[in-house]
Amino acid sequence: MSDSKDNLAAEKKLLAEASQKPLLSRWGTFAKLSGPGWLQGAITLGGGSLAGSLYIGVIGGYELLWLQPLMMIFGVLMLSVIGYVTLSTGEKPFRAINKHINPVLGWGWLTATMLANLVWAMPQFSLGTAAIQQNFGILDGDSGKYWCALLLFVIGAAVVWSYDSGSKGVKIFEIILKIMVAIVVVSFFGVVVAMSGSLDWGAIFNGFIPNFSLLSEPASKFTEIIKESSDPGYWNDVILSSQRDRMVTAAATAVGINMTFLLPYSMLRKGWGKEHRGLATFDLSLGLFLPFFLATTCVVIASASQFHGKYDEGLLDPAKRTALTEKLQGAYDKNLSGIQAKLGEGKEPYETDKQLAAMLVSRDAFQLAGSLENLTGNKEVSQTVFGIGVLGMAVSTIIILMLINGFTVTEMLGAEIGGMKHRIGSILPGITGALGFLFLWGDGDARFWLAVPTSVFGMVLLPIAYITFFLMINSKSLMGDALPQGNKRIALNAAMLVALGAATIGAGWSIWSKVQWAGVTAVGVFILAAVVAHFLRSGRSTEK
Repeated sequence: MSDSKDNLAAEKKLLAEASQKPLLSRWGTFAKLSGPGWLQGAITLGGGSLAGSLYIGVIGGYELLWLQPLMMIFGVLMLSVIGYVTLSTGEKPFRAINKHINPVLGWGWLTATMLANLVWAMPQFSLGTAAIQQNFGILDGDSGKYWCALLLFVIGAAVVWSYDSGSKGVKIFEIILKIMVAIVVVSFFGVVVAMSGSLDWGAIFNGFIPNFSLLSEPASKFTEIIKESSDPGYWNDVILSSQRDRMVTAAATAVGINMTFLLPYSMLRKGWGKEHRGLATFDLSLGLFLPFFLATTCVVIASASQFHGKYDEGLLDPAKRTALTEKLQGAYDKNLSGIQAKLGEGKEPYETDKQLAAMLVSRDAFQLAGSLENLTGNKEVSQTVFGIGVLGMAVSTIIILMLINGFTVTEMLGAEIGGMKHRIGSILPGITGALGFLFLWGDGDARFWLAVPTSVFGMVLLPIAYITFFLMINSKSLMGDALPQGNKRIALNAAMLVALGAATIGAGWSIWSKVQWAGVTAVGVFILAAVVAHFLRSGRSTEK
């Protein structure tokens, strides 16, 4: 314990000295002390980000490169807010929300976080298993799935339990996560470097300019092709619906609600306080935004260059079929059956219809790695390099989901961090993830696409956290003298409202497109409960 206090005192001294130095020197000190931001980077670079990035490349090409960085900027803003609140007050956010804001919001935040941990673990086990079996070509078959799930569980549990062993465990844990995030980024960056000579860099740079018209019209490459189809209206609706869904998925996986729970508790676990507020913002930029931007951008570029507006010729010409074609056949037949049903019996789809059906099939990491073989000239190299990145995504996310769940269980039960209840809570996502992957979710045409519906679920829950943080940063009883003032407060609130609006629009779209009135009713009940709790709390305050 004394070592921990001494380390923290030395850290605060470094920060005080850095505050008097030029910007670059200050950043150098911040980089040495960074930590919680890298945990955020490790969880966001998971199956949802990979699935979202892959299909953004398929459906939008380079035109959607702006989407994920923009949503991450909003996410970093909101995470910075909860970090500022936590470091200014020193209070645990769950208890602070219940005391100063609204217990329904507090318990909603905690419950949503725990559900996300337990559910999101399933596609990570699927993703990790797919990487081991498909990209590395080992532990194949149904029996191999059990060994893969066990291996991923043991690795996750071992690393997370080291975090609970004290300050040395925390340091080792953060080093491991930094290495894993670096492996993910370097793997995907290497893929783009290998492709660099064949890429349209002008189109890539233009793709970072936000284009909100893509919410109402298909990407430009599909426009001419749609006109030549048997039913342009049908294909326009299909592509636009898919495009919107993938945009929501990508937005949801930029920052999930469980990430908002992780940040403040990981900061408190390190003993951070008011002195660390500048470091916290830098930490999120270095450990979260930069790796996310590089990794997802590289995946979108690779996917767009290989798949956007293109198709596997073997789907239309049996003479050109390959092993990769077989994995796409089911999705292609499903897409083609849609236009066939629209045309009716006796009418044959046009050749353009078949091409569109082939262009729109979901691809996974195995198909993308396979399509890159001609760039490396070696199947083993392309599969291994891409597989390392994919496996790194899965393992790092499993570890962080387990870590977050330990925090949620301790808060729910009022237990101490590092105790047995914390450790049991930590392994729960590993159990639900492994068993859910093996017995509940099953196999699909592209297994890691299990991440997509889970990510939509996360988008529905995200505004709960954002609304809560907005209320916290504006609460005089909670913030005291640390409450932002003047123009700084106006600018901060305006930016937060933009981020909240974006999250709410995404959540609304997810609710209506997936569950419709049942979802609207559930949201209405939650809002009503929050309003009732607000007036009950106000009534008790007045009586006092």
